[in-house]
Amino acid sequence: MQDLLSSVSYINEKGVRQYEILINGCWKCLYSNRVFEVKNPATGEIVGLVPDCDVEDVKSAIEAARHSSEISRISPVERLEIMERAKHLVEENRQLLAETISREQGKPISVALGEVQSTAERLHLTMEETRVLYGEYIPGEWVPDTKNKFAIVLRKPLGVVAAISPFNYPLFIAASKIIPAILAGNTVVAKPASATPITLILFVKILEMAGMPAGTINIVTGRGRSIGDTLVESPDIDAVSFTGSTSIGESIARKAGIKKLHLELGGKASAIVLDDANVDLAARLISRGTFRNSGQRCDAVSRVLITQGVRNRFIAAVLAETAKYKTGDPLDPATQMGTVISREAAERIQSLVDDAVSRGAKLLAGGKSNGLFYEATVLDGVTGEMRIAWEEIFGPVMPIIEVSGHEEAIRISNESEYGLDSCVFTQDIDKALQVAHELQDGSVTINNVPTHGVGHFPFGGNKKSGMGREGIKYSIDELTKLHTIIISGE
Repeated sequence: MQDLLSSVSYINEKGVRQYEILINGCWKCLYSNRVFEVKNPATGEIVGLVPDCDVEDVKSAIEAARHSSEISRISPVERLEIMERAKHLVEENRQLLAETISREQGKPISVALGEVQSTAERLHLTMEETRVLYGEYIPGEWVPDTKNKFAIVLRKPLGVVAAISPFNYPLFIAASKIIPAILAGNTVVAKPASATPITLILFVKILEMAGMPAGTINIVTGRGRSIGDTLVESPDIDAVSFTGSTSIGESIARKAGIKKLHLELGGKASAIVLDDANVDLAARLISRGTFRNSGQRCDAVSRVLITQGVRNRFIAAVLAETAKYKTGDPLDPATQMGTVISREAAERIQSLVDDAVSRGAKLLAGGKSNGLFYEATVLDGVTGEMRIAWEEIFGPVMPIIEVSGHEEAIRISNESEYGLDSCVFTQDIDKALQVAHELQDGSVTINNVPTHGVGHFPFGGNKKSGMGREGIKYSIDELTKLHTIIISGE
């Protein structure tokens, strides 16, 4: 079997591993000769050199995807077979992929291995995903003006999909865009985050090894905004699937013109804890929801809205849980928390914590960083005058806000400009369902924290958290267009 790492990279004259990217079936065909460094946030060491594409490279990738007719010649069954082969290749290279994620992002290896496994499972579940492509038969007899007619409603590919993915789950999020796009018959130009491009290079090679023809899957890497803008603004791009910050999502919406947009943006997930909650369960799960992946998740718990009757017991339990989340070497299987992605990210997290403390919040744990290792942090006495009550944190910080009851918790949660995820902890199922119905989020979890795994349930946000839904079957909805054929019996 072809060695995955050596097939996409080589050791250059300076002894540094240098990677290549795929455009139209060629791993060396680039206009730009520039490269940029990808560094390990835990150690500062260079992980590798990656092509710093220019606008002409992006245009070349778009042209390759636009003119590739091979995808239309691959039957749906053959596409499923490609995904199954890719699944086995992901599993065969699970350690390499996980270590690459860990080195690029600073994520604990145990969490990175879970990301690889989720990607393999997503590839395996493609048979379920393609059911939406079967189409629909609509009889006309139900409406007077369509009597003696019937319709066949088909789903057709959009064309070329730009799949733009973030740093925090560099394999799974990218794969969850690329897989349904290809299954639907689209071609793809993928762009990873500049902090974590190597993982996606490896995955694109896996898809090529699994049988994807030239031009059907392409990847561009780079640091400049110009390459992203070229993708988004191109009239030859039919859809943009983007996961990232709300500010960039809003920019994409302004620049894209009339094309399909699938945007999964920021979040400010509330964990509502009521007086009758199971305190130990809530503390354990909310800690995980806050600190996992150093809080660098759009669905991370970003504030706890808690009633007075349970607040002190919850804080005691949370502090015991927080002590378990120690930062350490991301490649050590025992490490619970790795790094945040950059110095800018650490500084922003610190500014939110400092602002809260300066306005009267009490720092109960953490509150500082060692390099890019930011400590698991708990803040009590947070109020609406503090930035951290409203801004997305994207770091391992738990702000605790006292509320008078579930009505106030709902009001505060709904005042956020975001509407992605929330959760509620209570033993009263009627109250739980009331809270779940009244919260303005894309999804609400009862007695657990938001977590979306391989996407069995639909996932996506309202308000400034985005548009569209991701998940098995739901992603493919976003990457197809309806085509109706009406047949008349008259």
